[in-house]
Amino acid sequence: MDFDYPLDIGFACNNCGICCGDTLKKTRRVLLLNSDAERIASHTKKAISEFAVKLEKNSPYVYEIKKKPKNGKCLFHQNNHCSIYPHRPLICKFYPFKLSADENGKYMFKVTIECPGVFCLDTLKGGEILGTHYFRGLFVLAHAALGSVADFSNGS
Repeated sequence: MDFDYPLDIGFACNNCGICCGDTLKKTRRVLLLNSDAERIASHTKKAISEFAVKLEKNSPYVYEIKKKPKNGKCLFHQNNHCSIYPHRPLICKFYPFKLSADENGKYMFKVTIECPGVFCLDTLKGGEILGTHYFRGLFVLAHAALGSVADFSNGS
């Protein structure tokens, strides 16, 4: 499969937590594939209904992670870190990028500039220019999770 991606884009996560919940400008939805929900349930030893709500007609996503009522953050956002990081949903692994297909079926990665880690090239923070290898890895993750690549334009 062929895809396009943003050229000369740098990124380094600064653990700000913007991606983990609502902001003044955006209501965020952390969406889950069925495999995400099952993996999290297995890791946390909780029923899916304890941390997610079932969605209707939002394929390939079937659940949305519940939020903390006080701050609108994901239930798994603890002290500016993800308490399930190794088991986090695919949509979180993609952030701050989204994968979608255009009307001709060409896949493309898009970036959200709301993330302050975008364009960061501070090597002390892990910043680097992301290239084909990085985006191919994300593309492979999507394919492995779905058996094909779907539209990842919803959610985060």
